[in-house]
Amino acid sequence: MMSSQILVSRPYFDTRVAAQNGSQPPVTNPETTVKENVYAGISAGLATAGYRSAKYTPEEWFANNSALLNRAFADRNHADAICQESKALKAETDAGTLRTQTAGTKHLGNRLQDIHRWRSELEQLIERLIAETDLLTASRRRLEKALDATEIPYAIATDNLTCRERRFGPDLVEDQVEQELLKEVELIRNIQALLKKTLDQTVNQIRLNREVKQTLELDWSDKQEAYILDDQCGRFNNRSTDTQRHPSSAVLQDQVCDEEVWRKFTLDNLRLAEREEVASQALRRLIERVLHETTEDLRAQCAAVDRAFNQRCMELSQAKTQLELHLAQILEQIGAQERNITNLQQAVYDKEAPLRVAQSRLHYRTLRPNMELCRDQPQLSLLGETAELNSTVSALQQQLHEARKSLSDLEESRLSLEKDISCKTNSLLIDREKCMTHRTRYPSVTVLSGY
Repeated sequence: MMSSQILVSRPYFDTRVAAQNGSQPPVTNPETTVKENVYAGISAGLATAGYRSAKYTPEEWFANNSALLNRAFADRNHADAICQESKALKAETDAGTLRTQTAGTKHLGNRLQDIHRWRSELEQLIERLIAETDLLTASRRRLEKALDATEIPYAIATDNLTCRERRFGPDLVEDQVEQELLKEVELIRNIQALLKKTLDQTVNQIRLNREVKQTLELDWSDKQEAYILDDQCGRFNNRSTDTQRHPSSAVLQDQVCDEEVWRKFTLDNLRLAEREEVASQALRRLIERVLHETTEDLRAQCAAVDRAFNQRCMELSQAKTQLELHLAQILEQIGAQERNITNLQQAVYDKEAPLRVAQSRLHYRTLRPNMELCRDQPQLSLLGETAELNSTVSALQQQLHEARKSLSDLEESRLSLEKDISCKTNSLLIDREKCMTHRTRYPSVTVLSGY
């Protein structure tokens, strides 16, 4: 079927065909145009007008056929060019798609290696933190046991001081034992304060270790999930049946962090964990040193107190022995003095008869009459005898007084010695039987070290 564009007048058609061929339209003769116009009105033209309105001239037919051929040739050439371009574009896009997909798969593989490396480092550090926290927990238990163990020395020292307050008399003295006991009590208080402070630091460090371990575990869990997802992504290919389109997935990538921030996040977590690990190790060494030094200090002070007790008990024993020896001598002297007083009393009594005889003789000789009452030799002898007897009785009574006073002093000394011996006996009972026996329950080095 001919195109509707052909159904136009010939001059117009000739002009259009010439324009399509790139040539100038033919110039019509004015005379011919005038003749056609003249002959257009004759009867023959009117009789054939109905036949000519539906037909074309051969030139129009050839022109139309030529136009169709030219157009088909152009369309075929254009289609062939498009086919060639399409093949080239397909090959190029296939190669580009394969290249980008291969690069994406390679990047996913590299990413899996990076995640695996960081995940391995996290796993190793988590295991080290768990082991370090377990060791620190064991050290904390040692600190708690050591702190509890110091209550026994504290109770022993305070009980010793309380018992020694029951000493009396001259033995209630601030001796070397009391000074060492006071030092021991003060030392135990300082050690308890140090152990409590170290225990608080240990509890806090355990909390920090567990917090950073939890942070690493969360990071490890995220990397484990990311590894599984990237591994799944790496296994996708063009023949995979579980893939589908997600047009908005690329938009979400604008809201995530870059690789440097991702790497820095894990690196910061690892560095923080390493710092806490180093701090935990340093704290464990400190705990070990504190337990060792406090145990040595307690045992050294305990030995000092024991030496002071032994020295004091030895001094008390020696003093008691000397007192008992002096008491025995005093008792012996008291017996001798009592016998001496008895002898002096008997001597004084023995002088009564001679004195009465001499005084009687003098009395009766004063009764001599007249000149017979003279100072003869017997009279002088009797006067001398009486004076001598009186002097002797006075001397014996004075000596008896001195002996009785000496006996009283001996009795006082005996009482003092017995009282002091009783005091020393009580002190020895407190120091040796109570205090030193109580100190035999002093904790050993192992217990004080927290084992």
